[in-house]
Amino acid sequence: MPRLKTLQALLAATLLAAAALPARDLTFIVTSDSHYITDDQSERNRSIRLSIEEMNAIDRRTWPESLGGGAIAKPRAVFINGDIIDDGDKKDETALQWSYFVRDFGLTGEDGLLKYPVFDGYGNHDGPPAGAEKHGFSMQAKLKERNLRRKELGWLKELCPKGLHYSFEFDGVHFVQVNIYPADTQHAKIRYNRVWHDPQGALAFLKSSLEKHAAAKDRPVVILSHCGFDTDWWHPEDWSAFHAAVAPYPVATYFCGHTGTGILKYKPEDSTGPELPVVNTGQTAKGFFVVRITGDRIRAAYRIREAAGWNWKFPMDRPLPTSAAR
Repeated sequence: MPRLKTLQALLAATLLAAAALPARDLTFIVTSDSHYITDDQSERNRSIRLSIEEMNAIDRRTWPESLGGGAIAKPRAVFINGDIIDDGDKKDETALQWSYFVRDFGLTGEDGLLKYPVFDGYGNHDGPPAGAEKHGFSMQAKLKERNLRRKELGWLKELCPKGLHYSFEFDGVHFVQVNIYPADTQHAKIRYNRVWHDPQGALAFLKSSLEKHAAAKDRPVVILSHCGFDTDWWHPEDWSAFHAAVAPYPVATYFCGHTGTGILKYKPEDSTGPELPVVNTGQTAKGFFVVRITGDRIRAAYRIREAAGWNWKFPMDRPLPTSAAR
């Protein structure tokens, strides 16, 4: 009898835990480094449009067999992690490159070639902070305008005072866009391009957003940024400060770009905290990641255009972290 009661208690606890899982089934696309250039008939710009066309058709594709196959749901949105254009402050070219991006990606899913809403951020190629440009066109100013439009549409949970960093939610997953990299100012020991590489208070915004919207809720967190941990002008002390700030939260993935595509992990050498799961999403002209988050798992795969056609690389399927497990 005691054994039966123990089994009954275990079953009840299991059912209760299952019932507590968020009823989520969220699919989205992540990409980075489109690097639009001025020649719109270039191989790069044309390849970006081919990727967008494949994004539009992704709900007619199936997951790779290594992830069990099955239909891919229609994505809720596309996230773009910086280096949208190639020349962020160049006379007669920056505005033109930006116009190609707006034409192709749009914003709402109804105003461009892309058929899904877009959430974007800036990278190291996207120009200096608004007001520091030299040639009369500021891409960061345009990003701020897009963020205000997202806010008007009710898409954003919050927008930072500078109008650049923002958070939003889908199905109980908390997303934070921190743009170039999650620090507040460029480290004193780094002297490379201090104007263009100004993170503009990103870490402070991230900390505040997580404390308000993810603390004590065991809510999965997704962080979107341009740079990963292999960039020598983002100082290791900044990496450690960022890692310490997010370690208490169930970070499903840190999505970035800037360098090579792949599935990674990061943890400072002196940290006792958890490894941070990282996905470098690669260049839009070559492909994009498709991601699905359900109640307790995250899966992803890279959709890549090869000589023989579209294929899959970097399949990933793992449990979502929980605050207790971390």
